[in-house]
Amino acid sequence: MKLTKQSHACVRLEKDGRTLVIDPGAFSEEDAALGADAVLVTHEHPDHFDIGRLRAALDANPAAELWTLRSVAEQVSAAFPGRVHTVGEGDAFTAAGFDVQVHGQLHAVIHPDIPRITNVGYLVDGTVFHPGDALTLPGQPVDTLMVPVMAPWNKVGEIIDYLREVRPRRAIDIHDALLTDLARPVYDRMLGPAGPGVGTDHARLAPGETVEL
Repeated sequence: MKLTKQSHACVRLEKDGRTLVIDPGAFSEEDAALGADAVLVTHEHPDHFDIGRLRAALDANPAAELWTLRSVAEQVSAAFPGRVHTVGEGDAFTAAGFDVQVHGQLHAVIHPDIPRITNVGYLVDGTVFHPGDALTLPGQPVDTLMVPVMAPWNKVGEIIDYLREVRPRRAIDIHDALLTDLARPVYDRMLGPAGPGVGTDHARLAPGETVEL
């Protein structure tokens, strides 16, 4: 499987000539979802779900389908009948040849006065876990964790504890568009093997950079 990091929280996975895209949002490239055979969206916030990018992908490939939670599905299902699938915690399905399990229910707390919305994470082929905007525990070993490093709802100590709980072999940064270049070395040091985590192999990929899993 090949993983390509797009800007912010968007990830492209490729296997056997097919492509799965997760969270092509407004902070990602305009063509972030183009070429996808399947798209997964974790929740409705615009940095994870951009209807223009999603429509472009589904229009470009009439066979492409979307799996997402109800709040997103309701916004696009009428335009793409039969191609939008609503999922929730505990569901399992196959999308473009990838086996996907759904974990989680709610977005992380931003502030007690801000109502929480739904959020789901996706475990792909039992290997890659993308939690969206929550520090959801997948409940099983994970080889590659897409770790949301910088958000209005988290702090670095929580990310360290998350790595300690999940104990992935590799952690790759996502949700990093708000992280300045000055701060990146600090996060690299805190989350890497020499930091207070669990010795996880920590990687920070530039947009468009690819790794083989």
